[in-house]
Amino acid sequence: MGMNRSMNKNIIIAVLIVLSFAGGFFFDKIINERAYKAAFSLDGVDLSLLKEVYEKAVFNFVDPSQIDKQKLTYGAVSGMIEAINDPYTIFFDPIQSKSFQEDISGTFEGIGAQLGVKNNQIKVIAPFKGTPAEAAGILAGDAIIEVDGQPTTEMSVDEVAAKIKGKAGTKVSLTILRTKGEGITETKTFEITRALIKVPTIDWQLIEKDGKKLAYLTIYHFSEYVFDDFRKVAYEILNSEAEGIILDLRNNPGGLLNRTIDIAGWFLEKEQIVLTEQNKNLEKTNYQANGPASFAHTPIVIIINKGTASSAEILTGAIKDNRNDVVIVGETSFGKGVVQRIINFEDGSTLKITTAKWYTPKGELIQDKGIKPDIEIELTEDDYNNNKDPQLDKAEEELIKLIK
Repeated sequence: MGMNRSMNKNIIIAVLIVLSFAGGFFFDKIINERAYKAAFSLDGVDLSLLKEVYEKAVFNFVDPSQIDKQKLTYGAVSGMIEAINDPYTIFFDPIQSKSFQEDISGTFEGIGAQLGVKNNQIKVIAPFKGTPAEAAGILAGDAIIEVDGQPTTEMSVDEVAAKIKGKAGTKVSLTILRTKGEGITETKTFEITRALIKVPTIDWQLIEKDGKKLAYLTIYHFSEYVFDDFRKVAYEILNSEAEGIILDLRNNPGGLLNRTIDIAGWFLEKEQIVLTEQNKNLEKTNYQANGPASFAHTPIVIIINKGTASSAEILTGAIKDNRNDVVIVGETSFGKGVVQRIINFEDGSTLKITTAKWYTPKGELIQDKGIKPDIEIELTEDDYNNNKDPQLDKAEEELIKLIK
């Protein structure tokens, strides 16, 4: 099932969509009208201005035929949510919501680049292997400053993603700002033909080095079906001669929090804490491992980089804080320490809203800080271009030490 090692070296893969998963999130069931009204009281909120603006606009606009009342409604809701000023809190109208749900499933039409927000810039967390974005030369860390000539300054990450996505075979122009070190930057424009992107979830191969057999396991993202894929791979590893595991979470943007907790249950003892969630009332909830713990005593080295985000950081932090026999190699992770909840409405629209902060089992908040590796080692552009992977090489070296 594993791909050859040279391909893996080239990957340093990034996985998920051009639409940012950007944080672990849960799904709510469709909210009925009664529950909605009970949960969200409008007492004390003056909506008279909204009504007045609507009436004046409809009455005065030069071409009434252009006015779509439903679009006005969605626009008003979207503007309200945007005013919260949180890059991960977004309202999707039914069309946008359908696209969002497709993204979560792991198949979409676009260029194959996963996006995130850092330092108030929309950046490429990573391109996916074998996609138009990778082939064009888009790199992790590139800041997207224009899409089809439109500046992204006032756009949310989801708005940028929506503009980049499109029907397979059509083209999109991206202008990026790339930092080359020591404050030197360059601007490049790419014209990329969109394609159907099928996002992988997981892969592994058995590596033999210095007389030891190592399972090299890559989790690309935590989408809806990742746990089923992981379970199949886990049994393959258990039935192999692997003496330890290299868990590669580089450029893993995260995804569904519940799937992450399921997978953590294979690496931790039952009831060990995976993460602690703190809501707006400062109430804390511990999420505990509840799996077979099949790899709970297996020597493990985890590889992370600046593209390791959200749920991938949750899994890294959970294993790191609960175990002393684990080494983290690579670069400081992205630093996505908040959780989004998905609320689906009866008309097909969706609200993705930040509802909590999360902490590692030892109480570390990684928002904007990330997880620092035990052994820092960079993978440079020259390494990538020359088919070298010093991070993986170091992980193999450290895992052999743990096995000994």
